[in-house]
Amino acid sequence: MLEDREVTSPLGSLKSNEFRSGFVSVIGRPNAGKSTLLNHLLGQKVLIMSDKPQTTRNRIQCILTEERGQIVFLDTPGIHKPKHKLGEFMVGAAKESMREVDVILYMVDLSADFGPGEEFIIEMLRQTKTTCVLALNKVDLLSKDQLMHKIQQFSSLADFKAIVPISAKTGENTDELLKVIFDKMPVGPMYYPEDEVTDQPERFIMAELVREKVLQLTRDEVPHSIAVVIEEVEQKKTLVKVRALVVVERDSQKGIIIGAGGKQLKEIGRLARLDIEALLGSQVFLELWVKVKKDWRNRPDSLRNYGYGKEKG
Repeated sequence: MLEDREVTSPLGSLKSNEFRSGFVSVIGRPNAGKSTLLNHLLGQKVLIMSDKPQTTRNRIQCILTEERGQIVFLDTPGIHKPKHKLGEFMVGAAKESMREVDVILYMVDLSADFGPGEEFIIEMLRQTKTTCVLALNKVDLLSKDQLMHKIQQFSSLADFKAIVPISAKTGENTDELLKVIFDKMPVGPMYYPEDEVTDQPERFIMAELVREKVLQLTRDEVPHSIAVVIEEVEQKKTLVKVRALVVVERDSQKGIIIGAGGKQLKEIGRLARLDIEALLGSQVFLELWVKVKKDWRNRPDSLRNYGYGKEKG
């Protein structure tokens, strides 16, 4: 039973029966805007973003701490029909995140047509007893009449405790969404230090930042057949030396990433280095290498080596 004790921190002095905390699984179709929303709520870039679907591959915990309490968001891969073992891992991670959380935040892209993908997710939500909140994203692209139609359409499909229209990109109505989520959090402790924003190590975030730049610069030529591994991080006197390996499935993809005279790879490295320097707060020397590993997305050993799937034992 919780005692009526004081919680003292730089956030201020709060009674334990006022501080709320809990876990929120953020689910939705690929490209629904989950990572964009969480980066906005956290006030900094923790998750990579791309206009390509299925950008997020792992379940990543993002931690928001403020005077009202602490919310641990579980950013998940977009739920889709998997075409390889990597896809199966991604969908499995999303489904697993829905268990034993306090709230499921279901994000819908209002600019996309309603189809089998949304029906599949809604059927999953019907089978859970967990509190569900619906965030209708990209509200800035619809008229008021169109928005009302969407709200009526979705409200009849599942037992949503709240429906909040938002724009993750502009931040419109995200304060209201956060208020709704906090209202549904139980009274609880601070699970993570208040200055922590993710449970992922720096190496993971650095690898994701490199992968983001590859996705952005290669467009549809090299979709999701890449993995990035940070092989070495060495702290020098005035800078941090980072060696990263970009893994692809075909020789043609390697050529695209390197580009004529290495120009493409240099630009990937330049942009990634800027983000990594912002992450580490230090000058960075980033060295990139490209390696071909045929059909790695269907090889369990490769998936484990590149950070996807469970380790044996």
